[in-house]
Amino acid sequence: MDRGTAQASRNTGAGVWLRRYHDSASAPVRLVCFPFAGGSASYWFGLSGLLSPGIDVLAVQYPGRQDRHKERCLESVAALADGVVGQLPSDGKPFALFGHSLGAIVAFEVARRLRDSGTGETSPVHLFVSGGLARPYRPAGRSGALDDADILAHLRAMGGTDERFFRSPELQELILPALRADYRAVATYEAPGPERLVCPVTALIGDADERTSPEEAGTWRERTSAEFDLRVLPGGHFYLDTCQEQVAAIVTAALAAAAGA
Repeated sequence: MDRGTAQASRNTGAGVWLRRYHDSASAPVRLVCFPFAGGSASYWFGLSGLLSPGIDVLAVQYPGRQDRHKERCLESVAALADGVVGQLPSDGKPFALFGHSLGAIVAFEVARRLRDSGTGETSPVHLFVSGGLARPYRPAGRSGALDDADILAHLRAMGGTDERFFRSPELQELILPALRADYRAVATYEAPGPERLVCPVTALIGDADERTSPEEAGTWRERTSAEFDLRVLPGGHFYLDTCQEQVAAIVTAALAAAAGA
């Protein structure tokens, strides 16, 4: 689950979808971060602190969690992407997108929508896709919708979730609505046919992530006509928990190159 620091966010002026945790609004470049299934904006607090003040980090808050817990969860990647696109700042500042797991798909779909808008000034300068392909999870022999037991078993198998969550019916009652919606969004997502973004793409995975191999993550190269880079870091699906400094260095270098270009 979300282990980010529970700190009140500043209003970005871009609506309820985005959170800024550090005073970096004057930075020359922006990074918009998308959480994983069941995750929330505050997961990005640590990375935001490492990147600020040189990079303005905005974290996406999906409906149905934390301060948006009274809102209905969205059950499709398209709806999540559409919601973010409608709230991105339009101040002309260059920006990049970073998504982990489910967030990688949502970030990719946001990049597609911005590309198709026909306005080059609103296109990202870089896309970071983390945690593999976030492909649908199906238990062996199952073809129907996942039940709560399936979702909890999958979470435990991936690691990265505080064990206390699995022993607390109260916490599960709070988080499971968002998890159900997010897992449905991934399960029903249909990737587009052959097409490419025009911005560079960096794929990042953990070397012990059993869901995605480096070869599978490498297929992201087929999604861009620009440069592609694959980074394999130590850890499992949630390698980000222990590799934030390495990730911050990769992001900083890539965005410095984009600014230079």
